[in-house]
Amino acid sequence: MRGRHYSYDPNTKINWQIYKVIWPYLLEYKRRILIAFICLVCAKIANVVAPFILKHLVDALDLAQSDPEVLVVVPLGLVLAYGLARFSNVLFGELRDTVFGRVTERAMRRIGLEVFRHLHKMDLEFHLERRTGGLARDIERGTTGVSFLMRFFVFNIAPTFFEIALVVGLLLYNYGVAFAAITLFSVTIYVLYSIKATEWRTQFVREANLADSTSNTRAVDSLLNYETVKYFTNEAFEAERYDYELAKWESARRKNRLSLFTLNGGQALIIAGTMTSMMLLAAHRVAHGQMTIGDFVLVNAFMMQLFLPLNFLGFVYREIKGSMANIEQMFELLRKNPKVTDAVNAPPLKVDKGRIEFKDVFFQYRDDRPILKGVTFTVEEGQKVAVVGASGAGKSTLMKLLFRFYDASQGAILVDGQDIRQVSQQSLRQAIGVVPQDTVLFNDSILENVRYGNPDASDQQVDEAIRLAHLDKFIQELPEGHGTLVGERGLKLSGGEKQRVAIARTILKRPPILVFDEATSSLDSKSERAILEAIKEISQGHTSLVIAHRLSTIVDADKIVVLNHGEVAEQGTHDTLLAKQGLYADLWRMQRKEKTGN
Repeated sequence: MRGRHYSYDPNTKINWQIYKVIWPYLLEYKRRILIAFICLVCAKIANVVAPFILKHLVDALDLAQSDPEVLVVVPLGLVLAYGLARFSNVLFGELRDTVFGRVTERAMRRIGLEVFRHLHKMDLEFHLERRTGGLARDIERGTTGVSFLMRFFVFNIAPTFFEIALVVGLLLYNYGVAFAAITLFSVTIYVLYSIKATEWRTQFVREANLADSTSNTRAVDSLLNYETVKYFTNEAFEAERYDYELAKWESARRKNRLSLFTLNGGQALIIAGTMTSMMLLAAHRVAHGQMTIGDFVLVNAFMMQLFLPLNFLGFVYREIKGSMANIEQMFELLRKNPKVTDAVNAPPLKVDKGRIEFKDVFFQYRDDRPILKGVTFTVEEGQKVAVVGASGAGKSTLMKLLFRFYDASQGAILVDGQDIRQVSQQSLRQAIGVVPQDTVLFNDSILENVRYGNPDASDQQVDEAIRLAHLDKFIQELPEGHGTLVGERGLKLSGGEKQRVAIARTILKRPPILVFDEATSSLDSKSERAILEAIKEISQGHTSLVIAHRLSTIVDADKIVVLNHGEVAEQGTHDTLLAKQGLYADLWRMQRKEKTGN
């Protein structure tokens, strides 16, 4: 799938190193784990004791047929003891799960938060290439898989093998080598078969996950671009593409189901063969007086009791393999390093004047396509400097470099003499307020979207920012005022209204440096005038860098930098550049001609 941030290889082996990553989360709650382990041991002891009580109960009942005096007292006590053992097994098991549940839930929370923070640390290039739907599904399955691994590996697989060892030892001690050998041999065959078959079918789990992520990505992408689909009446085309992905998911699920049938059938055959062998041996010994009826019942109870968790072990192992396949991508995501990182012990940016300097800046997104070629210019304290040029000249790239979405290939960008690569990204970005060309809002109220510029701001401060952005009159006309929901990505608001929200956010942030990235390029004339007036007001006393398409919006700039094919072609004021009769003058005449239609 083009643009996907990961790839699946069905033949890749499971990475058992995942447990090294999970283990530190377990060690944070040593006391809880100790209590849970004690409960586990108590539950297993009660589980093993129960068949012995049942044996003595059966033998007592058999004896009671010839001695009626013991019919009431002895069996009654054994029945109560048997009930207590069964209850203790369940009680200690529930206590174990309850105590350990806190460890699992906290680990899921910690890992989920770590992944979330890591995603926000990743560079812009990563987020431009990601597929949101598939990524979200990978994270969801990954955190669920971590929970499963922690709960069932620690408190189901290991305890099951402990119980198997205990049962084999008791059978060897009480009934000889034959019973112990059959049990040990069958358990070994069962485990080896489960491992081999599960390894084989893991590829089908991965294929199903890939198909699931792909179909989910297709659905999310289509719904996010709902309007575009409608513009081109491509509903049938989108449905066909989605059905194509669902067909691959259906095929992968069918393979997964058939492989599961093979695994379960083989396990059932091993269990049935073992149970039959043990019962034949026990029945033979009872018939020859070497074992009592109670012993026969004990062996039968042990086998049923042993293969119940052993059968569950097969399920747990399958789920663990599936879970590990699910979380591989999540941990691979955590291993990805952002291309833009802070220098070691990077100090915070200190902004006194807000002077910006681009010094011989080179940059390219791809090695074979240079974007900026030795760009040099300065934005002095409090100045408004505009950058203009044809589409593709590299105007918006300057803003991305200043904000450190990318790092320059050569040259340097300085703020008050400090190389922005040597200061912390957080302090740099706190000092810059951006009004982008396309403002994307959260699906929340207008009030909260404005408050996003400073989450700690009071309602009064937000209202003041709204007033300064000339957004108050529009809000007053809404039935729910500033509590009005803006819709997903702000689709309920017009372009001009969204831009005013962006300006209000920036006002609330109160940064010393302002960047306007073609903030009015998609607006009508009336909205543009209103936005320009608001921009002019908030820019006073601030250093401003304006990326502009419409030259009429920046005639009052202190300096205009004209880019052409990634190079600075001209610099100067509006009047100076017009007098030069160069590239800027040509652009000006062209736009005036388009506006007047002459």
